[in-house]
Amino acid sequence: MGLRLLQYADIETAYDTPEQIGRLAGLINQLRNEATIVCGSGDNIGPGVLSLVTHGRQALDYFRAVEADVDTFGNHDFDHGLDALLDIVDEAPQTWVCANAFNNGKRLAADEGAVPWTIIKVGSHRVGVIGVTHPETAEINPNASDVRFTDPVSAVEQGINTLQDRHVDHIVVLSHLGDDTELAKAVNVDVILGGHDHVKLINRVDDTLVCRPGGTGRYLLEVTFDDRPTATHHTVSDGPLDRNVTTALRNRIDAAGLGETVGTIEEPIICDLMACKRAESRIGNLITDAYRWKTGADVSVNSGGGFRRHPPLTGKVTAFDLVKVTPYESDLVLLRVDGDAMMATLRHLALADAPDDLPRWHFGHVSGAELVWDDASEELLSATINGEPVKSNRMYELATTEFFVENEDLFPAFGPDDVIDCSEPQYEAVIEYAREKGVDPQIEGRISRTMLTEDKIPERDWPYSP
Repeated sequence: MGLRLLQYADIETAYDTPEQIGRLAGLINQLRNEATIVCGSGDNIGPGVLSLVTHGRQALDYFRAVEADVDTFGNHDFDHGLDALLDIVDEAPQTWVCANAFNNGKRLAADEGAVPWTIIKVGSHRVGVIGVTHPETAEINPNASDVRFTDPVSAVEQGINTLQDRHVDHIVVLSHLGDDTELAKAVNVDVILGGHDHVKLINRVDDTLVCRPGGTGRYLLEVTFDDRPTATHHTVSDGPLDRNVTTALRNRIDAAGLGETVGTIEEPIICDLMACKRAESRIGNLITDAYRWKTGADVSVNSGGGFRRHPPLTGKVTAFDLVKVTPYESDLVLLRVDGDAMMATLRHLALADAPDDLPRWHFGHVSGAELVWDDASEELLSATINGEPVKSNRMYELATTEFFVENEDLFPAFGPDDVIDCSEPQYEAVIEYAREKGVDPQIEGRISRTMLTEDKIPERDWPYSP
């Protein structure tokens, strides 16, 4: 019987739609046979509302249902801290493989059974599997700051040498690197099963099959081995429903107590990629207004990178719906900065110094300030707070989340020493604001971009998690 791989990756917020996970599990169990390996390529624990309130443990319902064989680590798998991740690794049925992650002088999660590579015997096949994750994971996610991530190419090469000595029939890499082109050019393996990028992919680099299922559980990837491996995407919505998984996740939602209606929306609030990433939007104004209202700050900011795409908010909106947009535990913080730091922060809303080569149309969100940005010269032309120019010798209070204080790549003008207060998780402030003030944000001209035109904003032009 021919070898078959079934791969999922970047499930993330799909757990918040229990029927979708039920169909993903049902499809896996429908397609598998005794020569099948079920694989994950990271970000299958978080983020999401259920991930937030269960510290990622909702993923165990799915892992156990599909009897996963092997998985690697993604940046969001660290969202709830290292201890929470280690507990899940210890309890999950699959073997976790990661060859380029180290903690306290040894391989990450070694005590919980994680390994750099493993050999899986299915049918008549001996399959070597190596895992690698993004080398910048500790910068992407501050909760992974105690973990050291090494060069993935060297780690895979070492794994290949070992596995070849063990006489395996095939070598498969589970990757959470995003773009696997350079890895495929550098190493000789049969298949690279990728993650981190949410766009589905089937490609061949030299003689290596490089593929991804895409994000949020919409597709399941199947790889079959004949003369050489070939891949197919299956649409998860067409799969049979595993009612046990769906029920387990619905029970977790009920237990979390987030079903309360906190507001009613007459004009739908769009939460697509453009609304999340292109400067001022109604959803961006709602989130930053909540931060400023809760803290009493002069200004609040958010890069938009933590906003998750979501169907439009309309009609009766629950606390669960609002948390879906920003499903992160990061606490809301209040900082005191001088005018120079405030001006620098407003400039950094353009994300010009952000990692991963973001496209130039990406821009952050602000409440309490109005600014004019020139996209041609990449300059902040003007900025006012409460209608007055920012004064360099004046002190201002600024609200944001703890994530942006810890991650200096996005807003380097402020840091931990500027924090004067730290309160509840940021999503709780959004829920409280909706209860007290309603849910009716408007476009107010907070951010003017004088040279930005619609033709400069493609549907999608970057390869990273939205």
